[in-house]
Amino acid sequence: MTQVGQYLLDIKQRLTSISETPGLDAQVFLANLLGVNRAWILAHPEADLTPEQVAKLATDLARLESGVPLPYVLGRWEFYGREFLVTPDVLIPRPETELLVDRASQLLARRPGQLAADVGTGSGCIAISLAAQAQDLRILALDTSLPALRVAQANARHHQVEQQVLLVQSDLLTATAGPLDLICANLPYIATATLPQLKVHGKEPGLALDGGPDGLQHIRRLLLTAPERLAEGGEMLLEIEAGQGPAVLALSRSVFPEAKIELHTDLAGRDRLAEIRLPGQTAV
Repeated sequence: MTQVGQYLLDIKQRLTSISETPGLDAQVFLANLLGVNRAWILAHPEADLTPEQVAKLATDLARLESGVPLPYVLGRWEFYGREFLVTPDVLIPRPETELLVDRASQLLARRPGQLAADVGTGSGCIAISLAAQAQDLRILALDTSLPALRVAQANARHHQVEQQVLLVQSDLLTATAGPLDLICANLPYIATATLPQLKVHGKEPGLALDGGPDGLQHIRRLLLTAPERLAEGGEMLLEIEAGQGPAVLALSRSVFPEAKIELHTDLAGRDRLAEIRLPGQTAV
């Protein structure tokens, strides 16, 4: 009977041509199959797999080799220290989006009982991560996609924040009148012409990736509708593509000339987050 250690080597080899991190992916894949953590996999190379586990391994590995992203095969993915259900209806949570949650958490910590919105919520990972940290927060999780909202609902239930997170089908902010203390948005920001060149093309929902001709179509629309819905002293946090910093700054200043606007960089030093803070609040 083939043991865990040998399967780990075999899976890594088969993933080498389709993954940038085949060793890590092999560990995550096998740990998920066995219902254990990665440390257990590495500590028990002599463990055997049951015939049922071997059969599922073969099926799931075939899906991976056909191009299905690992999180969709697993049906879940980690974000901000929590595990979220993911399906092909939602974008796979990215580590760089944790910067938005970090900054939003800092802003929300100043005052209790705020009303926030997560625009384009997808899996709900942003809204749920924030709600789980602040029990007095109420947050609207908005998305145009009803299938995505069903995924977000399942995640809100799993993390026990259903009473804080209100799921609403909405084109950006159209379904809410405000006033909102905080607007968070990780909207599609990849230019349409660029999208076919990326590995995610055809593998993750195009609705969650395509930002129009210049990548700023949805961000521009959100900025134009935000003034009438953002409370005095309110803030906006927009995740952006690394090269969009100057354009987003210019757009933001044209819509909010009195606001304090700045960019935050990710761990690689690239522009990743635009922050807009209206007059009336103390900076943090």
